[in-house]
Amino acid sequence: MYAGFRRRLKAFAFDYVLIFSYMLLLLMLSMFVIPTVQEWFQGSRVIAQLTGFMMLTLPVSIYFIIADSKIGKQSFGKHKINIIVTDENNQPLSVGRAVSRTFLKFLPWELSHFMVYRMIQLKEAELQLSDYFIWGLIYGLIFLSVIMVIFTKNKQTLYDWLTKTYVIK
Repeated sequence: MYAGFRRRLKAFAFDYVLIFSYMLLLLMLSMFVIPTVQEWFQGSRVIAQLTGFMMLTLPVSIYFIIADSKIGKQSFGKHKINIIVTDENNQPLSVGRAVSRTFLKFLPWELSHFMVYRMIQLKEAELQLSDYFIWGLIYGLIFLSVIMVIFTKNKQTLYDWLTKTYVIK
Protein backbone atom coordinates (compact mmCIF):
# COMPACT_ATOMS: atom_id res chain seq x y z
CA MET A 1 0.00 0.00 0.00
CA TYR A 2 1.33 3.45 -0.96
CA ALA A 3 2.09 6.00 1.74
CA GLY A 4 -0.02 9.13 1.44
CA PHE A 5 0.72 12.75 2.19
CA ARG A 6 0.11 12.70 5.95
CA ARG A 7 2.26 9.63 6.56
CA ARG A 8 5.09 11.04 4.42
CA LEU A 9 4.81 14.42 6.14
CA LYS A 10 5.07 12.77 9.56
CA ALA A 11 8.17 10.85 8.46
CA PHE A 12 9.76 14.02 7.13
CA ALA A 13 8.91 15.82 10.38
CA PHE A 14 10.90 13.21 12.31
CA ASP A 15 13.75 13.53 9.81
CA TYR A 16 13.55 17.30 10.08
CA VAL A 17 14.19 17.05 13.83
CA LEU A 18 17.57 15.54 12.89
CA ILE A 19 18.15 18.16 10.19
CA PHE A 20 17.22 20.99 12.57
CA SER A 21 19.52 19.56 15.25
CA TYR A 22 22.34 19.49 12.70
CA MET A 23 21.52 23.10 11.75
CA LEU A 24 21.71 24.13 15.42
CA LEU A 25 25.07 22.38 15.71
CA LEU A 26 26.31 24.31 12.66
CA LEU A 27 25.03 27.55 14.16
CA MET A 28 26.78 26.91 17.47
CA LEU A 29 30.02 25.95 15.74
CA SER A 30 29.91 29.05 13.55
CA MET A 31 29.20 31.31 16.51
CA PHE A 32 31.56 29.93 19.15
CA VAL A 33 34.11 27.56 17.65
CA ILE A 34 34.77 28.82 14.11
CA PRO A 35 33.28 32.35 13.87
CA THR A 36 35.12 33.05 10.61
CA VAL A 37 32.56 30.81 8.88
CA GLN A 38 30.05 33.67 9.19
CA GLU A 39 32.22 35.79 6.89
CA TRP A 40 31.79 33.24 4.11
CA PHE A 41 28.08 34.07 4.03
CA GLN A 42 28.60 37.83 3.96
CA GLY A 43 30.85 38.15 0.93
CA SER A 44 30.24 36.94 -2.57
CA ARG A 45 26.98 35.19 -3.42
CA VAL A 46 28.94 32.37 -5.03
CA ILE A 47 30.98 31.75 -1.87
CA ALA A 48 27.84 31.99 0.31
CA GLN A 49 25.99 29.54 -1.95
CA LEU A 50 28.88 27.06 -2.03
CA THR A 51 29.37 27.32 1.73
CA GLY A 52 25.68 26.73 2.39
CA PHE A 53 25.64 23.83 -0.03
CA MET A 54 28.74 22.18 1.42
CA MET A 55 27.74 22.69 5.05
CA LEU A 56 24.00 21.98 4.89
CA THR A 57 22.56 20.71 1.63
CA LEU A 58 25.28 18.18 0.82
CA PRO A 59 25.36 16.49 4.27
CA VAL A 60 21.54 16.37 4.43
CA SER A 61 21.44 14.97 0.89
CA ILE A 62 24.03 12.33 1.75
CA TYR A 63 21.92 11.36 4.76
CA PHE A 64 18.86 10.79 2.55
CA ILE A 65 20.86 9.07 -0.19
CA ILE A 66 22.28 6.56 2.29
CA ALA A 67 19.06 6.22 4.29
CA ASP A 68 16.71 5.77 1.32
CA SER A 69 18.99 3.44 -0.65
CA LYS A 70 19.69 -0.22 -0.15
CA ILE A 71 22.52 0.81 2.19
CA GLY A 72 20.26 2.18 4.94
CA LYS A 73 16.82 1.07 3.72
CA GLN A 74 14.97 3.76 5.76
CA SER A 75 15.59 7.21 7.11
CA PHE A 76 14.97 7.78 10.81
CA GLY A 77 11.55 9.31 10.07
CA LYS A 78 10.53 6.56 7.67
CA HIS A 79 11.53 3.98 10.25
CA LYS A 80 9.39 5.70 12.93
CA ILE A 81 6.36 5.84 10.59
CA ASN A 82 7.06 2.40 9.07
CA ILE A 83 7.40 3.37 5.40
CA ILE A 84 10.14 2.69 2.86
CA VAL A 85 11.18 3.92 -0.58
CA THR A 86 11.29 1.27 -3.29
CA ASP A 87 11.81 1.00 -7.02
CA GLU A 88 9.20 -0.28 -9.44
CA ASN A 89 10.05 -3.87 -8.44
CA ASN A 90 9.52 -3.18 -4.71
CA GLN A 91 13.26 -3.43 -4.17
CA PRO A 92 15.36 -0.98 -2.15
CA LEU A 93 16.78 1.85 -4.23
CA SER A 94 20.20 1.61 -5.79
CA VAL A 95 22.55 4.37 -4.68
CA GLY A 96 22.32 5.91 -8.15
CA ARG A 97 18.55 6.09 -8.05
CA ALA A 98 18.67 7.46 -4.50
CA VAL A 99 21.05 10.19 -5.73
CA SER A 100 18.65 11.13 -8.55
CA ARG A 101 15.64 11.12 -6.23
CA THR A 102 17.40 13.18 -3.57
CA PHE A 103 18.70 15.69 -6.13
CA LEU A 104 15.19 16.27 -7.45
CA LYS A 105 13.69 16.26 -3.95
CA PHE A 106 16.00 19.02 -2.72
CA LEU A 107 16.13 21.06 -5.92
CA PRO A 108 13.45 23.52 -4.67
CA TRP A 109 15.27 23.78 -1.33
CA GLU A 110 18.59 24.61 -2.98
CA LEU A 111 16.96 27.02 -5.43
CA SER A 112 15.37 28.82 -2.48
CA HIS A 113 18.80 29.12 -0.83
CA PHE A 114 20.13 30.60 -4.05
CA MET A 115 17.29 33.12 -4.10
CA VAL A 116 17.75 34.07 -0.44
CA TYR A 117 21.42 34.88 -1.05
CA ARG A 118 20.37 36.82 -4.15
CA MET A 119 17.61 38.76 -2.38
CA ILE A 120 19.91 39.78 0.47
CA GLN A 121 22.03 41.70 -2.02
CA LEU A 122 19.18 43.17 -4.08
CA LYS A 123 16.77 45.98 -3.68
CA GLU A 124 13.16 45.56 -4.82
CA ALA A 125 13.75 47.78 -7.87
CA GLU A 126 16.52 45.44 -9.02
CA LEU A 127 14.36 42.32 -9.26
CA GLN A 128 14.42 40.78 -12.69
CA LEU A 129 11.93 38.64 -14.54
CA SER A 130 14.21 35.64 -14.00
CA ASP A 131 13.90 36.13 -10.22
CA TYR A 132 10.13 35.86 -10.40
CA PHE A 133 10.50 32.82 -12.67
CA ILE A 134 12.79 31.05 -10.18
CA TRP A 135 10.45 31.82 -7.25
CA GLY A 136 7.56 30.52 -9.35
CA LEU A 137 9.54 27.39 -10.20
CA ILE A 138 10.33 26.75 -6.52
CA TYR A 139 6.71 27.06 -5.40
CA GLY A 140 5.44 25.27 -8.49
CA LEU A 141 7.66 22.23 -7.87
CA ILE A 142 6.63 22.06 -4.21
CA PHE A 143 2.93 22.54 -5.00
CA LEU A 144 2.99 19.97 -7.80
CA SER A 145 4.67 17.38 -5.58
CA VAL A 146 2.10 17.88 -2.80
CA ILE A 147 -0.82 17.74 -5.25
CA MET A 148 0.59 14.61 -6.88
CA VAL A 149 0.94 12.79 -3.53
CA ILE A 150 -2.63 13.67 -2.64
CA PHE A 151 -4.31 12.91 -5.95
CA THR A 152 -2.29 10.27 -7.83
CA LYS A 153 -3.09 6.59 -7.58
CA ASN A 154 0.44 5.65 -6.50
CA LYS A 155 0.81 8.63 -4.13
CA GLN A 156 4.01 9.72 -5.88
CA THR A 157 5.61 13.14 -5.69
CA LEU A 158 7.00 14.67 -8.86
CA TYR A 159 10.50 13.48 -7.94
CA ASP A 160 9.17 9.95 -7.24
CA TRP A 161 7.36 9.90 -10.57
CA LEU A 162 10.46 11.10 -12.46
CA THR A 163 12.73 8.54 -10.77
CA LYS A 164 10.15 5.71 -10.80
CA THR A 165 10.25 5.33 -7.02
CA TYR A 166 7.45 4.61 -4.57
CA VAL A 167 6.98 5.18 -0.86
CA ILE A 168 5.09 2.26 0.64
CA LYS A 169 3.87 1.11 4.05
